[in-house]
This record gives sequence, structure tokens and C-alpha cells, in this order.
Amino acid sequence: MSRRNPIEDLAHLRHEFGEHGGVNMSIEASSTFTVMDPHTIPEMFQGRKGPEKAGCYLYGRHFNPTVYNLSRQLAALEGTESAYCTASGMGAISATLLALCKSGDHIVSSNTVYGGTYALLHDFLPPTTGVTTHFVDITNVDTVRAAISDQTRVLYTESVSNPTLRIADIPRLAEIARDAGITLVVDNTFSPLILSPAVLGADVVVHSMTKFISGMSDVIAGAVCSSHRFIEQLMDLHSGALMLLGPTMDPKTAAEISLRIPHLPLRMAAHGERALALAERLEAAGVDVCYPGLAGHPDRPLLDELRCPDYGYGGVLTIDLGSEERANQLMALLQNKYRFGFMAVSLGYFDTLMSCSGSSTSSEMTDEDKTAAGISPGLIRMSIGYTGTLEQRWGQLRSALQDIGSIDAYSKAG
Repeated sequence: MSRRNPIEDLAHLRHEFGEHGGVNMSIEASSTFTVMDPHTIPEMFQGRKGPEKAGCYLYGRHFNPTVYNLSRQLAALEGTESAYCTASGMGAISATLLALCKSGDHIVSSNTVYGGTYALLHDFLPPTTGVTTHFVDITNVDTVRAAISDQTRVLYTESVSNPTLRIADIPRLAEIARDAGITLVVDNTFSPLILSPAVLGADVVVHSMTKFISGMSDVIAGAVCSSHRFIEQLMDLHSGALMLLGPTMDPKTAAEISLRIPHLPLRMAAHGERALALAERLEAAGVDVCYPGLAGHPDRPLLDELRCPDYGYGGVLTIDLGSEERANQLMALLQNKYRFGFMAVSLGYFDTLMSCSGSSTSSEMTDEDKTAAGISPGLIRMSIGYTGTLEQRWGQLRSALQDIGSIDAYSKAG
């Protein structure tokens, strides 16, 4: 359905010069901005002037030229009219939901989402704002449709669920949201470039740019991509959730991430190529592996229909060892004996990061909700890096699995 390559839409934005003609954009480190006419300041407070209206800037918590430029790149990547970057992915998610909901409103969410998102929806919003959430199996569109009530304002999902790696049918979810008159919000953190949720029908796309978009695990950053109208709503001086809650991105962070976006296509392709190769070898060795690019994955046909084929199937796979004890045993061997990767949360790093999801990034969920989502105690989420050679990394992974008896020492896989 979607064969759009987002990089093609981004290319023209790379032809902006720095302040003194540099090939990289300048960093605007000012917290506040001067004007030539005293009447300009009240006009900005009244919304009649701004970055897109006369090129005016007021204050760094509102708009900053460096952050604004990165935001334009994110809008181009996601195919939206506008975007704005935040200090974290959770800042992007929370500001978006608070802008869309008021006390008494209702959200229908995928039951498999990042633990921080789950805690926001399940634990924080109900007592503090009166906004409640019904968690559903997002792959069952009939269940999704049935969960929507007159109070529902948002349908929320991740394009690729964390950590179970199920694929959201964004076009069908968008149809359901349109029919109900509600907003479809999609977290696309796992699949930049691979999936374009806005092109597929989503109203708002959010990112934790800390992950694949940054690619170095050295900054915390987020983004909201949507229509001009919604971004202006978020940045409104009197009622904007981003403006007033203050999850402001530092311009130096914006400049660093901007320099990494040209490499994002190469990195995403490398992550996907390595992850697919390892997943196929793990499957051949009889390991309980989940990866959306495997022929037997239940959502592989859907992903093939929706994805841009230039970037593979993503850089994350999971291995289920049945128990937390065995999962910890494998990860300890992989890090400390074989140097395969690091025991750490997060993803999108150039080296492999691995964690036991149920006791880490999904630990905010109740045991019942983890069971319903299919997150077992022994599920290891691996964000596959691209350092070293494939044969080196496969040898390390195979040896560790042999050490704990998960594959036969004489296995011919790989």
C-alpha cells in the first residue's frame, strides 16, 4: 500500500545554510529573542506572528530556530504538515494526550505498549486528570471498535508493539477512528522510515528520538508530527500543552540529531539486515524467536503491504527462554563472556542492547496485563546492532545458547 520513501521528501530540507554559509545549520543558543519593532511582541503573544508568520521568535520554550529546523525534518520524514521536537519521547506522548483529552474523556489503547506509556495511561492520568483508558488487543479490529464509547477521544497504538513486535493495521485503525470521530495517535519509535503512519491514515505520530533516530544512546529526545493546526495548538501561548508543560528540547541536542538524520537510512537498513539474518538462524536452530521479517510471523503479510521495502523489517527481535532466570543467564553470558552486546534498556544503538522486558521496560504493567499482552517472564528483547561481522556475532550468540542448553552443541544452524 505504501511504497513512499521518506528520505525523498527530506532531501530538499538539507539545502539550508548555516548563519555564515556553513553546510550545517547554526545552533541558536539564545533563550529569548529580540525584535526590531515593539509592536511585534504583543502580536506574537496574540498568535498573529511566529516562525511561520513573519519568521518571528519569542522565547526558547515556545519556538527555537534550531529545534524548529529539526522539527521540519521530522515532518518531512513522517509526511505530515508540521512537527515539533521535545525533550523526551514521554514528553511528546503526554503533551499529545493532554491536548486531546479533558477530564472524563476516554482512551482506547493497545494493551502492548512501552511500560512508561502504560504507566501514564493506567496509573497517572486517571487520578490526576480523570482520563481513563481501556486496553485492547490492537490486532483485533472488532475488539477495538467495540471498546470505543461516546467518551472516547483517542485511539492509541504503537506501529510495532513493544516488546511483542505485533504490527498495527494502521489503515484499518484509521478508518475506525474516522468513523468514530476520534484521533488516531501512533508511536513510530520502532520503525522510522520503515512505516509512515501519517501516510497510512494516522492523525498524530509520536517518536522517542532517543532510539533509532538518534542512534547513539547519548541524548534523550522526542517529537510530535501532525497537522499545522495541531502543532499550533500544542504551542499556543495560553493553552498549549507543549508550551505550558515545558518539555523543551535543547537546541544543541537538536543540532546533534539533525546531523544524524542523513545517516538514518543506512543505519535502519543495517539494523534490519543483521536482525533478519540472526532471526532466521535462531529459528533454524529451534530457538523460540519472534521477528516481523520471519515468514511465519503472523503480521509479515501486513507489514509487507505497509512498509517501505528499502529498510527491511526493523532492528528488534525477541527470544523467549521461558523463565526470567534463564533469560538473565543468557544475557549475562552474552555480555560478560562473549561480548555480544550490553544488558541495558532502550534500543536503536549501534551495538546490541538486551533486556528482559517483563522485569524492566514492561515492569510497570500488572502481571495480568503482561499475560494478556503476551509478555512472558523469559522474554528477552534484543535491539540488534550492526558492529562486528555477522559471523562473529552469530558465533557469540550460538555459543551462549549452547552454554545454557537452548540449542544443541552440534547444531548446524548458521
